[in-house]
Amino acid sequence: MAVNKSCSYVEVHSCVLNGVSTALSESSSIWSDLKEVSEIEVMNSISCTFDDPFDFSEESWDQCDNMLQTTDNKIHVANNLMDMDQDPCKRLCFADGRRKVDYVLVYHYRKRSSVRGSPSQHRLSVISNGSYPLGVEGKDPEGGKDEPAEVVVDVGPPIPADGEKIMIREEFEGNLKDAGLEIERDKENKAHGHAFIRLHAPWQVLSREAEFLKIKVPTKKSYELREEKGLAATMNEVWRKLNQPFQPKVPHQEQEHSRTKFLSHCFSRDKLHLYNINSKDTFFDNATRSRIVYEILRRTACSRTCQTMGITTLIANGVYDSAFPLHDGDFHPSGQAEGKNDRQLLHDEWARYGAFYKYQPVDLIRKYFGEKIGLYFAWLGVYTQLLIPASVVGIIVFFYGWATVETNIPSQEMCDEDQNFTMCPLCDRACDYWHLSTACGTARASHLFDNPATVFFAIFMSLWAVMFLEYWKRRQISLNYSWDLTGMEEEEEHPRPKYEMILLQKRQRKKKNKNNKNETGHEKLTWRDRLPGYLINISSILFMFGVTCSAVFSVIIYRITISALMAMSPDPEVKSNVRVTVTATAVIINLVVILILDEIYGMVAAWLTELEIPKTETDFEERLILKAFLLKFMNAYAPIFYVAFFKGRFAGHPGEYVYVFNDYRMEECAPGGCLIELCIQLSIIMLGKQLIQNNIFEIGIPKLKKLCRTLKDKERAPKEIVEQPGRRQQWHLDYDLEPFDGLTPEYMEMIIQFGFVSLFVASFPLAPLFALLNNVIEIRLDAKKFVTELRRPEAIRAKDIGIWYNILSGLGKFSVIINAFVISFTSDFIPRLVYQYMFSETGTMHGFINHTLSYFNVSNFKPGTVPSISSLGKDITFCRYKDYREPPWSSEPYQFSKQYWSILAARLGFVILFQNLVITMSMLVAWVIPDMPKNISEQLKKEKTLLVDVFLNEEKEKLQLIQSLFSRDLTQEQQEELNVSDQTSLPLHQTQPGPHPPTSSPAPRTRPRAASFSQFTRQMSMSPQSNITQHTAV
Repeated sequence: MAVNKSCSYVEVHSCVLNGVSTALSESSSIWSDLKEVSEIEVMNSISCTFDDPFDFSEESWDQCDNMLQTTDNKIHVANNLMDMDQDPCKRLCFADGRRKVDYVLVYHYRKRSSVRGSPSQHRLSVISNGSYPLGVEGKDPEGGKDEPAEVVVDVGPPIPADGEKIMIREEFEGNLKDAGLEIERDKENKAHGHAFIRLHAPWQVLSREAEFLKIKVPTKKSYELREEKGLAATMNEVWRKLNQPFQPKVPHQEQEHSRTKFLSHCFSRDKLHLYNINSKDTFFDNATRSRIVYEILRRTACSRTCQTMGITTLIANGVYDSAFPLHDGDFHPSGQAEGKNDRQLLHDEWARYGAFYKYQPVDLIRKYFGEKIGLYFAWLGVYTQLLIPASVVGIIVFFYGWATVETNIPSQEMCDEDQNFTMCPLCDRACDYWHLSTACGTARASHLFDNPATVFFAIFMSLWAVMFLEYWKRRQISLNYSWDLTGMEEEEEHPRPKYEMILLQKRQRKKKNKNNKNETGHEKLTWRDRLPGYLINISSILFMFGVTCSAVFSVIIYRITISALMAMSPDPEVKSNVRVTVTATAVIINLVVILILDEIYGMVAAWLTELEIPKTETDFEERLILKAFLLKFMNAYAPIFYVAFFKGRFAGHPGEYVYVFNDYRMEECAPGGCLIELCIQLSIIMLGKQLIQNNIFEIGIPKLKKLCRTLKDKERAPKEIVEQPGRRQQWHLDYDLEPFDGLTPEYMEMIIQFGFVSLFVASFPLAPLFALLNNVIEIRLDAKKFVTELRRPEAIRAKDIGIWYNILSGLGKFSVIINAFVISFTSDFIPRLVYQYMFSETGTMHGFINHTLSYFNVSNFKPGTVPSISSLGKDITFCRYKDYREPPWSSEPYQFSKQYWSILAARLGFVILFQNLVITMSMLVAWVIPDMPKNISEQLKKEKTLLVDVFLNEEKEKLQLIQSLFSRDLTQEQQEELNVSDQTSLPLHQTQPGPHPPTSSPAPRTRPRAASFSQFTRQMSMSPQSNITQHTAV
């Protein structure tokens, strides 16, 4: 009689439970509920039926053995996960703990029904699946043994709308496997969520792609760098010791100061013996591995399901959500410096605000983030270092003005109440006559920035800009040499997704048009296809210029109306502070408008660039940079240009004022000139823009985005699913970070700042100091953002900073013109010189203020413009105003005087002289400073010579090997022929080719290369000497 029993027969049951309990006890440190879950699955997996406990067949024993093996495998996976949680390095690997995760793909999935089953089963399913890559599910990754089916939560089929994306993903991932990549993926055990696909590139793929990409790697050959001798060596040693406390404590920075360098050569699989390959797993660093995998992702096509090329197109089409390489574990320090990963080293020595005084570890930055990001931070470091001398000179100029303000004759005359200059009203009806001595504070403040040292500082900063660019070129070439970028070729770029989509639509239209007989297989977008985008671009940019000018004009109207309203106030204190209040509030409004339009213009520039349909990412980036720079430059500098060159020049003169809306007079400059107002405008906009953008936009907004994304993901997650306990994997942590959007915003911020430092530096000598203080914080802020808040970007190779250098060079040349006009037309430098050397009777500045003021007869005021109430009395006949015009008693009253034309000629002459002088000196500086340092040039020549020697020695060794093999084969053939001739007693020339007799055949040769070479030489009709000669020629 058959009895239904489980496998809990006494002996079997005890054996099974003892083995299971022993295995589970070894992994008891896993998450608290894992043991319970594993016991449930083990008991379910060993439940079976036997007919009779005494009739226990051999097959039943085999079945129980298989179940025990399944349990061991599952516990082995759990132990791997436990080790992965304890070892940070294993958290960057596949479930086997050996294969490194080089790249991660993420996609979002949705299924019809909700999750069925307990949370414990869900966690077990995810844990079990973690060890099986795509295509080998159900197999042990080590031994390849088949495993029984796992406990999988059934969540139903996918939504039909996602069916096409699933097919595309299957084809794309299949093509990645065909390319040699190894794939591990999560199972879709939720109703909806994110699934992670992990990619690993084995050595065969890495070596193949490194050879294809011509990646330079160090060889075994090294050489000593040339050491300087004499005074130069002593100075370098002293400088190195002085700089030692400012050097970051990272291994790569210490290697930079080493006197030994390894020769580098493009990787080749045929020359593996030349490279110092200690381990194939660590020969290529993580950044290089991720770059190789990204190159495969970029060029892998999906031709069957959709006509697309690369991962960027799939992300744009929503097939994948994101693709990124992993960070090197957590950034929090753990242990000594020797045990820290690169991310922790960067955090401790670069991303902390406490490391502000240290140099940047640019070599480690390049190793971790790639050459493109490394060059940005190297450029930012050079720019910040060279701001130090500019700041020192600016401070000296400022303190010179502060020290000479008491002895400045024009300021003393303006503050002298005895001279009693009665000035014309600043507005109609409501404003009264006033004394010039009331503007004493403005005049003294103006001298701080408008003094003879300002001209010297403007010339110095123009030369500084040239020296900065020249020094950066030298630094860039040095980095190219140390980073093995010399001779780097531009990589071929694939078309952008938008370009492919438009091109596909064009092809489809041509296929429908049957009358098109000239259709060719190779299609591209022509200027006719882009013409609508170009027209929209031109009109939109002109419209944006109009918006910027409208904003500036609106602020002008605000200043005029507020000035008139405050002038009509009965409070005398309000009237006395009209100019300061209006200027400060107007500049703040300008700042707010600039910040708002700055964000709008960034989005508009991206939209306009998309309309042009650029083919490649490089073309797209360059067009975007040009548009964004043009719009943001106009937005940031339009108010400053107005104050510097237009304010007060179109206001008219008493009796002939220019009115806005027939009611409000155009505003005029202060008695001390517009330079002090320009200084206020520059300082508030520069400091406010940088402070707000750095602290709100760069810190607050990314954190807010991260919080919103986290809350959104939590709302999507089903309530019945409990998160996997324990420490989260690195790909989950990195996905929570903000994606990297490129370096354009970082460069743009610094370029605009460079404009503030160089363009209007004649009016604000402290601009380099404020820029320096900002950049010290900016470097650490950007470093912290890259290390802790952003996903790891692709390691992109680049040998320069691209189009940004051209923009910097253009700004440097433009700054010469702007500073020349600021000194000539905005400041009083030229009028002072003309007065002192042409009109002064004593050759001094005494009487300069009286010389700059013209007379106006108050009887010539238009009706309705005379002050309604005058506190200075009714006996005023003439009032003064700042201009060079004829007095009312001359034959041509209120016309420009001879002094005006003399000063105008002097101003124009100074502009021409200043430009030619500075440009000539700039060209001289650029000519004197070579682009390539002499030591780098010598080392490049030495490297080429050493590489030639290495390859010649290699060829020589090959020739020696060939000669030895050839002579050995020739000796063996002669010996064999002699043996045959002795046995057959035939002459040598009568010996017939054929198999040797078994009795006389020599022992089988064990050198297949020699045998192959001998067969090769038999078919060649040339002597050994001619063979060697030909090989040497090749």
